[in-house]
Amino acid sequence: MAHDNLKARKLGRLIAFDVEGVIIPKRRYLLFEATRRLGYWKTLKVIAIGLLYEVGALPLESALKRIFMLFKGLMVDDLFQLHTRIPLIPGVEEFFRKLKEAGYRTALISSGLPTPFVEHLATRLDADYAFGLKLEVADKRFTGEIGGDVIKPNGKALVLKRIIESEGLSPQDCVVVADDRNNLPMFPLCSLKIGYNPDFLVSVKSDLVYRDALSESLPRLTGENLESSYRAISKTDLIREAIHMSGAFIPFVCIHLLDRYLVSLLILLVTLLFTASELVRLEGTHAPLFSAVTRKAALKPELYEFVTAPIVFALAIVISLTFFPVPVNYASIMILALGDGSATLLGKKIGRTVFPFNKGKRVEGSVFGFLFAFLGALLFVVSPVKALVGAAVGMLVESLPTPVSDNLAVPLVSGIVMMIIP
Repeated sequence: MAHDNLKARKLGRLIAFDVEGVIIPKRRYLLFEATRRLGYWKTLKVIAIGLLYEVGALPLESALKRIFMLFKGLMVDDLFQLHTRIPLIPGVEEFFRKLKEAGYRTALISSGLPTPFVEHLATRLDADYAFGLKLEVADKRFTGEIGGDVIKPNGKALVLKRIIESEGLSPQDCVVVADDRNNLPMFPLCSLKIGYNPDFLVSVKSDLVYRDALSESLPRLTGENLESSYRAISKTDLIREAIHMSGAFIPFVCIHLLDRYLVSLLILLVTLLFTASELVRLEGTHAPLFSAVTRKAALKPELYEFVTAPIVFALAIVISLTFFPVPVNYASIMILALGDGSATLLGKKIGRTVFPFNKGKRVEGSVFGFLFAFLGALLFVVSPVKALVGAAVGMLVESLPTPVSDNLAVPLVSGIVMMIIP
């Protein structure tokens, strides 16, 4: 690996962090929290504008200006109080403390939060720099107008460049930690790019990718206990993947106990209950069973936000059961449950070789995932060739950095391919 020779020495003196999705949960962004003050129609507008940005139909600056205009007239103090109630991703404060002990300087650069709010976070984390957007205020109320370098197309890079120059550093001395494409302009300014729970573009362009705790990156940043960063499997990992792989029982339930359409209906009902439990959990009320499972199986970034992975997983199984013919539907579910699940778990346990196009996945995990997917599919499809191709395609999709969740893409693509093969 490109950075294996960096053991026992620091990779940089400055680490620049995106805020939303890295420091605070991605789905607990200030403007999402503030939509409760807007009413139904304005909330729908916020969602629509956000979707247009996500699909690339609106540039960031235009999307932010349209969204912030909907909050015109709100008291700035009220917005700040909402901001202070947003939790940090678990472990962030300890992570920053260890970076400080290791001699790093840190910078928070946000394109979605006002500078005073980012400064508040910087004080809490003992970060050295804090940059955000500018709010226009009149009589302590927000006018709806925003500005600042950070909302410009290359704004974050301009801010980071000024920090680097003021510190007398070079790109070799800089690390960036980010989760979405808005941060890509900063990447050429840093020798090490870390994707934290990243979208597919950041995953492609990052040197290292982590999806659970930021502390997973500490061995790389400090050069200590480097080997442990490959082999750590937590209790959360085991519970999460055990739930995932339990989906392999569903085809047998459909064959021996219940009609597949009835099973699909039951899965949808459980999914609705889970959705309701997530909504009340975010309000501080814990639903029996569901909330307990979420707390034990959720990744660190998910603990204080709405967890969507189980919903996507359930919908993928329902779609496979309902729309694919027997036995392709059962084979595609086995590829998802056994292939995807074992690829994730074994990749983290024994993986050494990352894919060059997706730093968050390891070749060894995909190889074992393919083996389990093939054996699972072979239980249901008569043709070994069909099982082989379905498993191979499923694991290829699992290894690719795509904007579509693996839980959805793996069974659907593998199922379609197996339907095509005679």
